[in-house]
Amino acid sequence: MQALGKLFIVLGGALIILGAALYLSKSIPWLGRLPGDIVIERPNFTIYIPLATSLLLSLVLSALFYLLSRLR
Repeated sequence: MQALGKLFIVLGGALIILGAALYLSKSIPWLGRLPGDIVIERPNFTIYIPLATSLLLSLVLSALFYLLSRLR
């Protein structure tokens, strides 16, 4: 039962961090507009491919999960 409790605490913390990031995303204007992000605009549609943003997010989450795994 203790493992389940720890899991809920970690998931709750992750949800709080995600919620704060979404709430504060307007104050980070460069997020989503990095040099590696691709935007294709045509008269009838727009395609947005956030490559650099995805790589940055992957790097941050990998470091976070690595640090969390080291705490066990």
